Amino acid sequence: MKVLGISGSPRKDGTTARLVHKVLEATGLDFEFISLAGKDVRPCMFCLGCARDNVCKIKDYVSTVRESLVEAEAYVVGGCNMWSTLNGLAHNFLERFYQFHHLDQNPNTGKVGVAVGVGAENGRPPAVLISSMFQEFGIRPLGSVVAKGVYPCYTCGVGDTCTISNVQGLDAHGNIDMSRKPCLDTQPDVIGHARRMGERIAAALSSDSSGC
Repeated sequence: MKVLGISGSPRKDGTTARLVHKVLEATGLDFEFISLAGKDVRPCMFCLGCARDNVCKIKDYVSTVRESLVEAEAYVVGGCNMWSTLNGLAHNFLERFYQFHHLDQNPNTGKVGVAVGVGAENGRPPAVLISSMFQEFGIRPLGSVVAKGVYPCYTCGVGDTCTISNVQGLDAHGNIDMSRKPCLDTQPDVIGHARRMGERIAAALSSDSSGC
């Protein structure tokens, strides 16, 4: 059994990627991890070129991992909160699951998925949207994991003087108080829930394989 983890964050090694890994590792199963950071991931064009063979005709990064999408028995998909919704890179990737949605031959039918959402204020909106898109494409959502992420204001370089910064709290020298910077390691409840979601994937796949 193979589980495919996808971090849709534009940050390669950020909280989203780390949290997806936590879920994958907890499955105890073979897994593959994909980061979309820096990748060419175009949105679905609704050209219907896939309608006759369930193969998207857009040639970009998604086309290079199509085989992994087909072979996976479960997904762990993570995205981050941008403007109170799922970030565009992750959304583009999930839109391309439309290529499998034809001819009553959807390879995703019956698969399971866990959504991972990260946000500086609220990681729930991206997790909710990922779960909704799972359902649209025949994937059964098993649950979600939500974590607090990092405002870009911590690292933009002008946060000390910016009057509209989202970062609250300065140190004794008037600089951004980095001790308040959110970190996954300081969110043990989130890490614990991620492990439980990984175990839930393993249990679901075991149940499916036994015919129960």
